[in-house]
Amino acid sequence: MKILVSDNLSESGIEKLVKVPGFEVQVSTALTSEEFKRVIRDFDALIIRSATKVTAEVLENAEKLKVIGRAGIGLDNVDIEAASKRGIVVMNTPEGNVITTAEHTIAMMLSLTRNIPQATCSLKNNAWEKKRFKGKEVYNKMLGIIGVGRIGRVVAERARGLKMQVMAYDPFINPEVIETLGIRGATLDELLSRADYITVHTPLTPDTRSLLNKKAFEKVKKGVFIINCARGGIVEENDLYEAIKQGIVAGAALDVFVKEPPTDHPLLSLDQVIATPHLGASTAEAQENVALAVADQITDFLTRGTIRNAVNAPNIDGTVLAKLRPYLTLAEQLGRVLTQITKGAIQRVSVDFVGDAAAQETQTLTTAILKGMLTPILGDMVNFVNVPIHAKERDIKVTTSVRSEAEDFTNLISIHVNTSEGENLVAGTIVGKKQPRMVRINDFRLEAPLEGHLLLIFNIDTPGTIGAIGTCLGQNHINISLMNVGQVLERGQNIIFLRTDTPVPANVIEQLLALDNVDLVQAIELG
Repeated sequence: MKILVSDNLSESGIEKLVKVPGFEVQVSTALTSEEFKRVIRDFDALIIRSATKVTAEVLENAEKLKVIGRAGIGLDNVDIEAASKRGIVVMNTPEGNVITTAEHTIAMMLSLTRNIPQATCSLKNNAWEKKRFKGKEVYNKMLGIIGVGRIGRVVAERARGLKMQVMAYDPFINPEVIETLGIRGATLDELLSRADYITVHTPLTPDTRSLLNKKAFEKVKKGVFIINCARGGIVEENDLYEAIKQGIVAGAALDVFVKEPPTDHPLLSLDQVIATPHLGASTAEAQENVALAVADQITDFLTRGTIRNAVNAPNIDGTVLAKLRPYLTLAEQLGRVLTQITKGAIQRVSVDFVGDAAAQETQTLTTAILKGMLTPILGDMVNFVNVPIHAKERDIKVTTSVRSEAEDFTNLISIHVNTSEGENLVAGTIVGKKQPRMVRINDFRLEAPLEGHLLLIFNIDTPGTIGAIGTCLGQNHINISLMNVGQVLERGQNIIFLRTDTPVPANVIEQLLALDNVDLVQAIELG
């Protein structure tokens, strides 16, 4: 078995692979894109970090490739859909950098508060400026945490050890769960207005992109400090710059940027900003942990067929997986739709398997549903192995039922979700042998594909409304590739499901909402 390591990996991980009988390990960390496309055809496994770009074009040449292992969490550099279509398992190591990223956040907060980087630079320039760099205490200050996943929880624990007050906002976790962690739950507006420090610990999703923007900074407590060791783009960088210049934000500590490395970035010109080059996971311990973890996972997969921490496959036999994959896709995509159309923290999920779907591995399909529901919230952190843990941490109750007799469809998966703010139901089926289709949203019947850029629109069924929607999209150069319309006649209401060639930006959604008789517009991204 040939294994290519294309990014820098801790030596301990490479040594572990080399010791496995039958493994041939090649370390090539300086391949050009053309060289990479040429050599990948000879390898059974690929180990990467963040530098290697595993595109669909690369994967077309990966004739023997069976598995991709990421030493770390983020998989933005891997075309997971293209890998899945070719039957390539994609794994990551989601637990390896939790502690180190949380500790880096605390280090950044303390450095920002006490002006340590600025004072160091001043002293090295032969200056002695004690008054200029007078700092503050973090004792009894309010830390506002946005996102209470694994890293956010460790940050909260460390901050409480510093005798800070801690409040947190996470719309996807029930408030009761947050309270059990010893953290005070809060709305986003409450956190913005009360926190002395705000730190973000969420993945970058459509909901979290530019979460801290101009409107948010208008609500913050004057003199607040902003910390981002999560993902570039969660904090709107231009708006943060203006907020610091205006004296609204006292300072910021940034480990991540929208474009990395940042060049001639205005934020880096400000004395109130300290920054590090994406060092959140860069400790010797973390790098060794992820290297050993990915080495173990690749070894287990190639020698025993065991799948761990895969983002696109559960831990089941390959023959069963081939048969089950269309249902897995259906289940996961239905889950993604549910989360994106439903507000609030998930409390209960009820799943009904009917007909041929009831004869499948329903436990695995239920896991796929939960993975789909949590992926828009947690991003690359969630996979088939750890999704039950994340669901348990959020106190999500799951029930399932199976019925062999089919009604309108030979196979059907129906999912009903209750959240802290409402409930929704979606259902889908497999058309032919492998085409997933959504056939129901609440009372609306329709047939819609479960892929790409989708737009869900509720409107009053009046002449001209659908035409106005199409005109609005056309004027914004957005092409509609498919349209499905469902009706509830007694309500005089339509549901329109559109697939577009490109994502629909927020300003266009606002234009659609301004149209007469349009009640709701929701963008849904399914890849």
